Amino acid sequence: MFTGLVSDIGEVIAVTPHGALRRVRIACSYPAHSIAIGASIACAGPCLTVVDLASPNGRTVFDVDVGAETLARTTLARWQSGTRVNLERSLKLGDELGGHLVTGHVDGVGELAARRDFDGMVDVTVRVPMRLQKFIAEKGAVCLDGTSLTINAVSDDRLSVLIIPHTVAATTWGAAKVGDGVNVEVDLMARYAARLLASDDWGPALAAEGRTR
Repeated sequence: MFTGLVSDIGEVIAVTPHGALRRVRIACSYPAHSIAIGASIACAGPCLTVVDLASPNGRTVFDVDVGAETLARTTLARWQSGTRVNLERSLKLGDELGGHLVTGHVDGVGELAARRDFDGMVDVTVRVPMRLQKFIAEKGAVCLDGTSLTINAVSDDRLSVLIIPHTVAATTWGAAKVGDGVNVEVDLMARYAARLLASDDWGPALAAEGRTR
């Protein structure tokens, strides 16, 4: 589990095909001794498993394997050497939950539709896949490229968020361009609520309970 609070910006330094897999090597500023093989790190949203680790010339690099499902549902298929990615280590018991609960399971790829810079902040509009509309609500939470953000406005298949100066500086959002793909993970609570309401058992029961109140 994660919170969507980015703690480092990594850089992709190699992408190597291995059959249906792609092995991606990412450089970061995390101390090498603090990362274990098998650890989970959210990389621009998706939760990926560290499969190799090194520290050439004092620079920490870790490898992750990316499978077909992740390549199909995220922007990772577009990664190449030089791509910068938001990183977050997985939660430990007792850590402060400053963003919102994030699983690292991306629901789909959106598109950066508009961007307005002012006073060091960035107002961003993202077009999300139509099937994700029902999970998006004004003042709700959303994770975009691994960043926990509050939705300020919703219009059809578009949502708007305001990115404050600290987040602009601490993430890849400062360099984001209109037309870029964006990894979208909807709020965990919204996902399960929608599933329950769609259930043949729960839908009528919840509706009946509402009528009796």
